[in-house]
Amino acid sequence: MSNGSGSGPITEALRRSGAVVIFLFKLLWQCIPSLARPRLIVMQIYNAGARSLIIIMLSGFFVGAVLALQGYTLLQRFGSEEALGTAAALGLLRELGPVVTALLFAGRAGTALTSEIGLMRATDQLTAMEIMAVNPMRYVAAPRFLGGVIAMPLLAGVFNLVGLFGAQAIGVWQMGVDKGSFWSQMQSAVDFRDTWEGISKSLVFGVTCSLIAVHEGYNSEPTAAGVGLATTRTVVASSVLILLLDYILTAAFLD
Repeated sequence: MSNGSGSGPITEALRRSGAVVIFLFKLLWQCIPSLARPRLIVMQIYNAGARSLIIIMLSGFFVGAVLALQGYTLLQRFGSEEALGTAAALGLLRELGPVVTALLFAGRAGTALTSEIGLMRATDQLTAMEIMAVNPMRYVAAPRFLGGVIAMPLLAGVFNLVGLFGAQAIGVWQMGVDKGSFWSQMQSAVDFRDTWEGISKSLVFGVTCSLIAVHEGYNSEPTAAGVGLATTRTVVASSVLILLLDYILTAAFLD
């Protein structure tokens, strides 16, 4: 045999990566005519975003609260407790907000997208659309992809706002940090570059999670086991890529 023992998994990974890239180009091409049907896109924004608000807000509050607890303990060693607002804002805007939101999005909205499209594949609904000369990429995949991409930065913004409220609740009300210093130092230290880094990450994560979810559902095996396997692959692949892309984007913004 000419192939090495490790060529199988590598070849399969390259094949799947190439298939996802080709699917992305097809999807982007179909997104243009899908924009003419804004009602479908708004419905998918609601499905991907509004239905994830509860878990996003709860997680944001507790992440902000824990960040304030840990930050206060660290800053207290250097006598810089007043800088807690700056530390919380930078941690949420640049890192925790987009990353945690994307992980939650992949676990909740991503799996829902994959299972929904996979069920349509398993029940031959997509095949029936093709027989009727209706492009399922345009009317099924593209609106869900656009809805996820638009919903992700909005959810990250909600996460950051609730996270800052949680940090204030712990830092100001429990730890006794001065409220004026908490907000004034935050406003003076956080600039547009920090905000833009968080927005850029959330957009990239939104494209990644939505693409993987739609691709896995659209190309899943038309069986119950196939849909379940596609849902599992969505969570695993999205989580790994989120962390990988987070490192790459963080290194790029530090240059």
